[in-house]
Amino acid sequence: MSKEYDEKDQNSSLEKGAVHDYVVQHTDNRYHFDAADLDRVQRKLKQRHVQMIAIAGTLGTGLFLGSGEALQAAGPLGALIAYAVVGTTAYASLCAIGEMTSHAPISGSFPHFAARWVDPAFGFAVGWNYFYTNAISVPVEITAAGVLLTFWDPDIGHQAAYTAAICVCAVSINIFGVRWFGESEFVFSIIKLLLITILIITGLVIDLGGGPNHQRLGFHVTELTPCLKSQYWKHPGPLNGAGLEPNHPSLDRFLGILSVLVQAAFSFQGMELVAIAASETVSPRRNIAKAVRRVFWRILLFYLLGVLVTGMLVPYDDPNLLQDTGNAAESPYVIAMTRAGIKVLPHIINAGIFTSAFSAGNSFLFCASRVLYGLSVRGQAPRIFSYCTRGGLPIVAVLASSAFALLSFMNVSNGGATVFNWFVNLSTVGGFFGWWAMNLTYVFFYRGFRAQGLDRTKLVYHSRLQPYLSWWGLFWITIFIIINGFAVFWDFNASDFLTAYINVPLFIALYVGWKIVKRTKIWKPHEMDFVTGIPTLEETEVPEEPPRTFGEKVFAFLF
Repeated sequence: MSKEYDEKDQNSSLEKGAVHDYVVQHTDNRYHFDAADLDRVQRKLKQRHVQMIAIAGTLGTGLFLGSGEALQAAGPLGALIAYAVVGTTAYASLCAIGEMTSHAPISGSFPHFAARWVDPAFGFAVGWNYFYTNAISVPVEITAAGVLLTFWDPDIGHQAAYTAAICVCAVSINIFGVRWFGESEFVFSIIKLLLITILIITGLVIDLGGGPNHQRLGFHVTELTPCLKSQYWKHPGPLNGAGLEPNHPSLDRFLGILSVLVQAAFSFQGMELVAIAASETVSPRRNIAKAVRRVFWRILLFYLLGVLVTGMLVPYDDPNLLQDTGNAAESPYVIAMTRAGIKVLPHIINAGIFTSAFSAGNSFLFCASRVLYGLSVRGQAPRIFSYCTRGGLPIVAVLASSAFALLSFMNVSNGGATVFNWFVNLSTVGGFFGWWAMNLTYVFFYRGFRAQGLDRTKLVYHSRLQPYLSWWGLFWITIFIIINGFAVFWDFNASDFLTAYINVPLFIALYVGWKIVKRTKIWKPHEMDFVTGIPTLEETEVPEEPPRTFGEKVFAFLF
């Protein structure tokens, strides 16, 4: 595939978002991206939907409950370092996919970008890996939501009924269409934002001595030294070890931070949802640009501040942190509030975490169906999955993805629970491969834009820190993939090793298999197609009406 570019129209065409000034000549039909792709989904997600999904989309059990596990594993400073490092990596991945989506807001998202600008075989591997990861995550979150209900109803015999009800609700929302999905996620995001705000404020009040015992736990100026100290940062200390190298404390603390790096990465996964939904979003370029720009502050405010407050609430050696209840009882916030004599908030927290788990399952189902639809549209999955209803719903892809929700019933029996946990572990690295693919694809995208004389600064969204951000993301995500399951090497177990690392050969097999069958090639920068089938600004963006009243200005500021 080769391209000819009319340089005299470069600035005007890019400012307007037009792509008709390019002349594309296809010389190899094996790699042709049809301008008339069967993309029949409809743009029904509004600005407020996208903004709320971006702001609170990843807030869930990974932060509300996982922060306690992170605190116990690495101590308050270790957890804060791990979340900060992973936060930069997550931000790099979202900036990469945000810029590519700003250029091409089409179905298939980053798996299609990988096929279009890296290698069709790479896109095939990325797409099926991401579909599998999201599809298998649906029953994981449904199970988590069911376990959270044991906070009020400890009778295990009721789990099957709870699981069935949650499955029906999640599948129904996705079958009703993207508008229902957008409205549900809008409500869930508001609940999550209120919950994390309440937790942070309440935690700060307790930290600063606002509890019944008026004991100050958080940072304060000590009498002997002018530096800031926290009770639990001083005793038992800021860092905890992984328990793998007890004779080498420094190494053991380092391993503790490594263990939290992987866990923290799980907490951030899913923020790419806004880009996956681009083909169904009104004015996708403008709205996704707004969403990506706000992500940095969300990471700084909710994640890092939340983890900092968590480290001041309870010590990392608190025995209650070691409880594996799966509900709010193991949350450091609930532990602190219970000790402070606050009886109502723990129930509110568990309810909020339940909606977060349900929201995550709902979102994973949406992502899985849209990635499967995108693969089908581009000929990398059976064509039946590209069928859409008149309302623009890829119903077959939704139903096929929904079938994975039935795996949640495996957790009801003891034998099935073991197999189910294997599935959970098998899917964990899939999210890392997704991030890794986003950053690698962006590096190719950046090279192709430069080689063809295109100006990425004319895109609706671009990051000034690129391509360095993507190289940073590639480095750390490679580390995440390598160290995932590293503890198995201290007490080797074949099944644990396979569940931790089997995704690596699976991904390679998908790539090599498709490459051999289809005889694909890695795109050279001057061969990349930045034109065919990509809508212009005029085709996707609607005029933005400026807010006039005070209420409209507040709404515009928030969303």
